[in-house]
Amino acid sequence: MLILAFDTATTVATCALVRDGELIGERRSVAIRVLADADTLLREAGLEPAELDALVVGVGPGSFTGVRMGLAAARGLALGLEIPVAGVSTLAALAAGAHGAVPVIDAKRHEVFVERGDDIAALPAASFEAPGRTCVGDGAVRYRAHLEETGAIVPPDDDDVHLPRARFHAQLARDFGAAELVEPVYVRAPDADRMLA
Repeated sequence: MLILAFDTATTVATCALVRDGELIGERRSVAIRVLADADTLLREAGLEPAELDALVVGVGPGSFTGVRMGLAAARGLALGLEIPVAGVSTLAALAAGAHGAVPVIDAKRHEVFVERGDDIAALPAASFEAPGRTCVGDGAVRYRAHLEETGAIVPPDDDDVHLPRARFHAQLARDFGAAELVEPVYVRAPDADRMLA
């Protein structure tokens, strides 16, 4: 099965081409380049979009705009290519790239997105602690000083464990179906809705 996977929920977007569990290629850039990255990966592998069997998209949490861009790209490609899509949590992909680590995504507004049991929560960054645990993700990088002060371990800023690498999205994908059934994980209302209220 040839899968194109991508995640645009954080400041660094990733895109990967995976065939039968084997990585063919992977790129990182920004959300607005994800389709260009996908095209480059296919060209470098000597493949055509029509050869794709499925798509996997990161569903967040993360930037509202980034998540929407990824879902829109997945829906457009799936419709045009008539292939199924699966959604994978950005936090789950981060965790898969750093076994045993605590994934932490910058939620802006001095908050972080983290898993709390079976739920995903937006917590004040100043109150989040993970003593003795390794924390990964752009939230761990942004709030390194606080996390390390409270006993957490944060790998160097440029370590790949801080990226929700698309190869892990492809590995974690299970339920493929119609693109319109893939739901985003926003956790909270977008800023525009808050301002209108």
